[in-house]
Amino acid sequence: MQGVIKSYDPGTGDGVLINEAGLGDVDLAEDALEGSVFRMLRQGQRVQFELDDAGRATRLRLGSEIDMTTPDL
Repeated sequence: MQGVIKSYDPGTGDGVLINEAGLGDVDLAEDALEGSVFRMLRQGQRVQFELDDAGRATRLRLGSEIDMTTPDL
């Protein structure tokens, strides 16, 4: 899945992203940044993620900009 960071507090690790599939908010799991290249997140940053059993975003990876293009008609 892919989304965009809506908010992130580096002090607490709390954050929310917008899931591009349904445009809904998804909370970040406590371990969301473990094993990733990220040490911090910024608002508007595109990420790929998975959902844990509680429906929170985990295993964050760099997002793709390709999905941002306008399709040829």
